[in-house]
Amino acid sequence: VQARTPLAELQKAAEQGDVEAQFNLGVRYSSILMAQSDVQAVAWFRKAAEQGHAAAQYLLGHMYATARGVAQDDVQAVAWTSKAAEQGHAMAQSFLGLMYHYGKGVAQDDKLAAAWMRKAAEQGDAEAQYHLGLMYLNGQGVAQDYKQAVAWYRKAAEQGLAYAQYTLGRMYVSGQGVAQDYKQAVVWYRKAAEQGQNNAQAGLGALYAYGNGVVQDYKLAYVWSAVAAANGHDLADTQRDNVASKLTPSGLEEAQALAGRYFEQYQPKQ
Repeated sequence: VQARTPLAELQKAAEQGDVEAQFNLGVRYSSILMAQSDVQAVAWFRKAAEQGHAAAQYLLGHMYATARGVAQDDVQAVAWTSKAAEQGHAMAQSFLGLMYHYGKGVAQDDKLAAAWMRKAAEQGDAEAQYHLGLMYLNGQGVAQDYKQAVAWYRKAAEQGLAYAQYTLGRMYVSGQGVAQDYKQAVVWYRKAAEQGQNNAQAGLGALYAYGNGVVQDYKLAYVWSAVAAANGHDLADTQRDNVASKLTPSGLEEAQALAGRYFEQYQPKQ
């Protein structure tokens, strides 16, 4: 493992104009999670950004968007993010796409949102792949195309993005853009559920309750519904209680114990 550059050494190089040192010093300060450190992070990101450092431009834009170390300013966020995006920085392209989609710091424009999302998605950015899939699903900035939505969701899902896995599973349930296939829905719901995605947990509970894609199992239906409810899903408690009525007292006790263990294991990833 490469030794971490001492702060004093990094500071000296940064003050001498070393762009990578300026960027890394900004990263070091931003990781401290203190208001004064954020101010320092912004200062060093700005120095690197003004020298054309794409990652520093992106992070400076993000600091403006999230009001870390600087007053919140979406216009400045877009300005700096755009510089990074134009240099091909994938995360900046994805972020800029969102800014156009929501009309933050720039006139709302779904065509430009989709164009920037596509650039990032084609570089393998999972968040951009998911959002591009969503735009195809809803026909925002692109012609509505369920098959394209599925294709982009799949790319993001295969990279482990939980809500892309859930959404891909949902497409298999509904048969949108792909042949209806409950077994595939189970596969993708389970991947997302095990990452703590509460919609997937509730969906998996429903599939067990009805025996769609799996052998009907009220105990596991209860378990996944209970975990989804504990993780904040609005309707999973009703589903959990409906399934509970189908279990024997001893079966319910076993399901509750298992739900407790699953809840500890399958929390949302931070």
